[in-house]
Amino acid sequence: MIKKLYILVVVFILSFAVLAGCSTSSKEVLVKDKVNVVTSFYPLYDFARKIGGDHVNVINLVPTGIEPHHWTPKSLDIRLASDSELFFYQGAGFEGWVDDFLKSLRSDAKVKPFKVSEGVNLIPISGDHDHEDHGKDEANHHEGEWDPHLWLSPINAKKMAENIKNALIQVDAVHQADYEANYDQLAAQFDELHAEFTNEITKLPRKEIVVSHQAFGYLCHEYGLEQLAIMGVSAEAEPSAQDMKQINAFIREHQVKYIFFEDLVSDKLAKTLARDANVQTLVLHTLEGLTDEQMKNGEDYFSLMRKNLGNLLQALQ
Repeated sequence: MIKKLYILVVVFILSFAVLAGCSTSSKEVLVKDKVNVVTSFYPLYDFARKIGGDHVNVINLVPTGIEPHHWTPKSLDIRLASDSELFFYQGAGFEGWVDDFLKSLRSDAKVKPFKVSEGVNLIPISGDHDHEDHGKDEANHHEGEWDPHLWLSPINAKKMAENIKNALIQVDAVHQADYEANYDQLAAQFDELHAEFTNEITKLPRKEIVVSHQAFGYLCHEYGLEQLAIMGVSAEAEPSAQDMKQINAFIREHQVKYIFFEDLVSDKLAKTLARDANVQTLVLHTLEGLTDEQMKNGEDYFSLMRKNLGNLLQALQ
């Protein structure tokens, strides 16, 4: 009996440890005398750290190695955000949990939520065109109708970073000069990255790519590419037999040599299709999150976007 009780206690302790590790907020802490910032996913975390510098403590809610589409906040995450100064989320339908999350913040919470996609021209999920009249169009459409992967255009990412800078200044005007200087440096990096994509992709003989899910609408729109997705925007919608037939036809028609998959999503379907179509696979990072290895190696938005460019150049020669 004692032995059985001991085993149960050990199992309980191990289970609790595993569950505790499933939430970023269980490992992260607020820092006194700094602006505490909570972000909803990786690009916002990366930009906030670079703009905030030594004046901010940035905590990303989604742990490394976790695909954000499959993540939902826990009570500890709500508590952490409630006690922070800023909560950055993208909006445009990316964080399906955010409305309930904001309603769950403590009534006395000092945190200021900011939707970082404000002012960015959104593309409908169909990907036909972008809307110049952003505010009016978004007001007349449900957020689920928009492609939420805004940050994969360096131009959009630059605007999102500007919104982050402005929010930091609102809550910490004392360090405005530092935030402005850090943002200017970051903006120059976005401009340089945009120029690299423009210069390199315009030289390519082909412009058609096959991707695992419909995440690259803004990247394609910016640089004249065309994507055909195996799965939908959510990375969860399985393709039908008719879809697979059309994808194979597209591959043959456009002489596609590679199918792109992501590092946080299973590559099984992409590799199966590639094998059937007698083509190869390459990674195209969505930057929705980083793996543990990428974090350890010091990868960031710019290094992974340049890897994307290199893989696009390889695939489209």
